[in-house]
Amino acid sequence: MRRHLVPAALLLPLTLLLAACGTNSAADTAGARTDGKGSLTLSVGDQKGGSEAVLRAAGELKNLNYKIKWSTFTSGPPLLEAVNAKAVDIGGVGNTPPVFAAGAGSKVSVVAAWHGTSKGEAILVPKDSSLRRPEELKGRSIAVAQGSSAHFQLIASLKEAGLKLSDVKVKYLQPADALAAFTGGKVDAWAVWDPYTSQVLDTKQGRILTDGDGVVNGLSFQVAAPSALKDTKKAAAIKDYLERLRRAQDWVYRHPDAWAKVWAKDTGLPYEVALASVKRTNASRIAVAVDKPLIASEQRIADTFTELKLIPGKVDFAAFVDTRFNGELPPSTTTPRIYKDS
Repeated sequence: MRRHLVPAALLLPLTLLLAACGTNSAADTAGARTDGKGSLTLSVGDQKGGSEAVLRAAGELKNLNYKIKWSTFTSGPPLLEAVNAKAVDIGGVGNTPPVFAAGAGSKVSVVAAWHGTSKGEAILVPKDSSLRRPEELKGRSIAVAQGSSAHFQLIASLKEAGLKLSDVKVKYLQPADALAAFTGGKVDAWAVWDPYTSQVLDTKQGRILTDGDGVVNGLSFQVAAPSALKDTKKAAAIKDYLERLRRAQDWVYRHPDAWAKVWAKDTGLPYEVALASVKRTNASRIAVAVDKPLIASEQRIADTFTELKLIPGKVDFAAFVDTRFNGELPPSTTTPRIYKDS
């Protein structure tokens, strides 16, 4: 039986999955949940199928001597707005939202990082498209979420092919709308991230023209409020929280099938799509230090968006990091984990 893509309206919850989503998403903090016990409460910003889900699946929410109050956001930008407003102490985002937060002068600090593959960040074309090389995108229409990690991946991939953003017809669309445009033949290509990439490949309605591996940095972050970091007790809780997240990520790599089942149930993804995304992208991530190469890599993203006038003025990304939780972590350039069957 031929499988079809889930309708765009049903795929809308997938915009909750990654902080790589665009800047137009709204926050949804209703139904906050609490774990742990004690007099101290750490307010954590999360996204559907994110930190809470993986910590719970890995058994890392046991024996907490502080409380974690969870708030769910639709994407990274509104989560970072909450961090800036001190409504959230810490939260997880992708590689681009902190750049825009820094550009807006927000009070945020990158405190932890993970390095994964960028195979899931791809420029997709319909299965029957005549396009075979990125160079052939000149003059073609491409859907992408503005200000997202896919936006930067598109810019970087075009540059690798000797093209500029102005050489293509960019259609700024959020994922659900972009999916409809892509499957309806309204655009020639779609720059997007996992699990959308895995969904399109699994349903055989598209293929990868080029991906972000070796083109973009593959980083994701935990970002904290400076006010929380100045609180000795909260800083200690943040340190413990980050250690639990790092162990949970190791668990994901060792148990991709188990995590894919949890992730699929939590997000509504088909299990096959979740597993493919886990093996291609999610399980590849390894905890790394917030170091000079990382700062330089994010600075390049910031400078790119400044040049495109999407960020007002020069951003000094180094002013938005806190390295106190690096410990003995490997450098940010450490090679991600790879599944041989991915």
